[in-house]
Amino acid sequence: MYVAVKGGERAIENAHAWLAEERRGDVTVDEMTIAQIREQLALAVNRVMAEGSLYDPDLAALAIKQSRGDLIEAIFLIRAYRTTLPRLGSSRPVETTKMAVIRRISATYKDLPGGQVLGPTFDYTHRLLDFKLAAEGAVNPPAPTASATESDVPHVTAFLNRDGMIEAEPSGDDTPPDLTRTPMELPANRALRLQAITRGDEGFILSMAYSTQRGYGRTHAFVGELRIGKVAIEMDIPELGFAVEIGEMELTECETVNQFKGSKTEPPQFTRGYGLVFGQTERKAIAMSLVDRSLRWKELGEDNTGAPAQDEEFVLMHADNVQATGFLEHIKLPHYVDFQAELELVRRLRTEAFAAQEAAE
Repeated sequence: MYVAVKGGERAIENAHAWLAEERRGDVTVDEMTIAQIREQLALAVNRVMAEGSLYDPDLAALAIKQSRGDLIEAIFLIRAYRTTLPRLGSSRPVETTKMAVIRRISATYKDLPGGQVLGPTFDYTHRLLDFKLAAEGAVNPPAPTASATESDVPHVTAFLNRDGMIEAEPSGDDTPPDLTRTPMELPANRALRLQAITRGDEGFILSMAYSTQRGYGRTHAFVGELRIGKVAIEMDIPELGFAVEIGEMELTECETVNQFKGSKTEPPQFTRGYGLVFGQTERKAIAMSLVDRSLRWKELGEDNTGAPAQDEEFVLMHADNVQATGFLEHIKLPHYVDFQAELELVRRLRTEAFAAQEAAE
């Protein structure tokens, strides 16, 4: 480590002080508050919560501020903090059919019970810089008032399920393993894979999903439904004998509908891909559902085409950006002894090669 170098500790302290100064920036500019980051950079906050495995917008905003906007560093900070928290209990599985929906779209049905709800989205905006946003203090016109859908909203796949056109979902009675408490082992079951993918780097998962659309493990997916909204978090209280609501969180859920030609035991039908992520994180949820479906080739009796998105070890062991960052960035730490050994080896090999060349002449 650098502390082994003469004056190393003082150099590190100075580096930290310089970092703090750079983080603050021009002191004549107002400092950005945690509330501003939470409210105005919500999509960045959502990503940090999702990949950090901790739903707390204030802490995610703090991590973004501390990391100077480096989201992977912020995710690292959140995960490190998460390890210090006590585990008080486990909540019940969330009921996404009871989600208070603020956005709900389907690419498979135009008219569906509950309707298509566009919600807040970039989908229909022109990708042009809006210089009005540079006018500080400008007031935007008020958006039309719309309340979230509170009643039970059935999933689109339920309509297909009534006619047996899509595979039945497993009952899910077994408690899934917890990736944050137990190291992942391969082969992993689907519940563990989904946990790894939802914590995985958005860019990596997006690339894997894109590869399936370009033909590498193609599954020809349709977005059966994408929904965003808030769900209640309930926890069983043994002393009371029933569950109580302890809060709510915003989630993005995506179910894809994929072709399946059938197997020896199953008739032709549609199959499912699934994604569930903290906050409004729809690009990640869609990508997650595509990768989930590609990784299911073995259980569905399909052929492995050698596509990266079908390779469980490749996807799951390279998706984690915190682990990848640690392994990548450790090479900038001192490796003086290793390099000197390599240097001596190359020098000896060069000497032997020149000697052999002279002998041949």
